[in-house]
Amino acid sequence: MSAPIFTTLGCRLNAYETEAMKELADEAGLRDAVVVNTCAVTAEAVRKARQEIRKLRRENPGARLIVTGCAAQTEPDTFSRMDEVDAVIGNTEKMTAKTWQGLAADFIGETEAVQVDDIMSVTETAGHLIDGFGTRSRAYVQVQNGCDHRCTFCIIPYGRGNSRSVPAGVVVDQIKRLVDRGYNEVVLTGVDLTSWGADLPKAPQLGDLVMRILKLVPDLPRLRISSIDSIEVDENLMQAIATEPRLMPHLHLSLQHGDDLILKRMKRRHLRDDAIRFAEEARALRPEMTFGADIIAGFPTETEEAFENSLKLVEECHLTWLHVFPYSPRPGTPAARMPQVEGRTIKFRAARLREAGAARVARHLADQQGRTHRVLLENPHMGRTEQFSEVVFETDQPEGQIVTATILGQTGHQLVA
Repeated sequence: MSAPIFTTLGCRLNAYETEAMKELADEAGLRDAVVVNTCAVTAEAVRKARQEIRKLRRENPGARLIVTGCAAQTEPDTFSRMDEVDAVIGNTEKMTAKTWQGLAADFIGETEAVQVDDIMSVTETAGHLIDGFGTRSRAYVQVQNGCDHRCTFCIIPYGRGNSRSVPAGVVVDQIKRLVDRGYNEVVLTGVDLTSWGADLPKAPQLGDLVMRILKLVPDLPRLRISSIDSIEVDENLMQAIATEPRLMPHLHLSLQHGDDLILKRMKRRHLRDDAIRFAEEARALRPEMTFGADIIAGFPTETEEAFENSLKLVEECHLTWLHVFPYSPRPGTPAARMPQVEGRTIKFRAARLREAGAARVARHLADQQGRTHRVLLENPHMGRTEQFSEVVFETDQPEGQIVTATILGQTGHQLVA
């Protein structure tokens, strides 16, 4: 009997949860199974999940095939009707030992084929203790799940539920554990990270958590924050940006667009001037700060003028690392019922945004030549600066360690040291 095969689609949080599921499945003794952790962010993501399931079934004809994740949560019937699928597990159920114990048994007749409860009734998020994943140098810690906002293009709240936070003490204990295991960088992750704490006693904010981690885990060399909503950033987080060198000078911003009317139709909580002002303030506090951003191209009703406002935002916010999403309608969302932009136009605009992002990356890398950086090694030949730039080395380096390196040049997408 062989160990289960896990496949992850979608976001970093999904990847984190897959690692937790691996541990739960191993403890339960699950064997001869394939587990697909799906994404629901777009209709294309659901299509890819179905495609992956069929491929895995062909490759593993004798295994039990289990589907979980956001698409399983939002569309359980879609997957339960597939002949290739033996069980469908919701996002809450996938993180409980009881579920995996049931699946480890001969679950045909023992366990319900579809286990998907109402995610909106979930009020807590467990601090799943995993030993990190991805590389031996960087660990990810889930501190928050779900989202209370209802952006018109987004199905994720219906896959993840309302916002709920992992208590600070649990987060700190896990980070101490990871540091003891030799990790030199920890990344805080969540669905809506800047909403952390709103559901906890006294409603602490993300900046409070960051300050607490840095104070109580003095041996942690580097703390990094994943995607944030800049309009929700609190004073303590700005204070940490200004005064805490162990908080990395790299923030990924959930901007989505650069036009005020489109932002309102998206039901976002900020306007373009809010984004520009935040970027200016953060750079004033930390001049070496770099930004990534999520931007959607071709949102319904987007005119050429509105698109140009997104394009200009790349320069106005000094965005370096862009995640560009060509809009595709997600059934069940308000935006899917709005007047759509023609497909070729969406593709063209997405390409223009990517070109603008590539130009910003090239300028950023060129500016680093001759500078000295502290680089965290992900493998013997490659690491990342504090600003998250990739660095390649001509000679082997100590994997997992932080080294001081002088930048000799760049390849267009990597620095050379």
